[in-house]
Amino acid sequence: MHTYDAQLTVGSVQPLPPEVALDGVEEFLFTCCATTAAWPHESAVVDHHATEGRSWRLWLSADGARIARFTPATDEEPDVSVRGTASDLVLLFYGRVPLDDLKVEGDRQVYERLIGWDPGV
Repeated sequence: MHTYDAQLTVGSVQPLPPEVALDGVEEFLFTCCATTAAWPHESAVVDHHATEGRSWRLWLSADGARIARFTPATDEEPDVSVRGTASDLVLLFYGRVPLDDLKVEGDRQVYERLIGWDPGV
């Protein structure tokens, strides 16, 4: 993130290297999203797909949020899915790019609630 922010400051933004970005997506999801704090809305399933070939599923419920890496061939359809490069996903997570910069399918409101959710409150 610091490199991206410095590049942004000088006006020469480059995407994060793919392996760094893939690690960043996974780290963010598993450390910042997984929680036992109750999701305050109707249960939902959220998928994140990196165009580099990796996907993650987030289940939100009264029991909290849990994450798993998965292969998108399951029978369970997500309520919303977000697709982009791993770099764009990481930048979305840290508020550096808007949701509109990625491909969103399904109930966008679920994802907007997720962005606004603070499980520590």
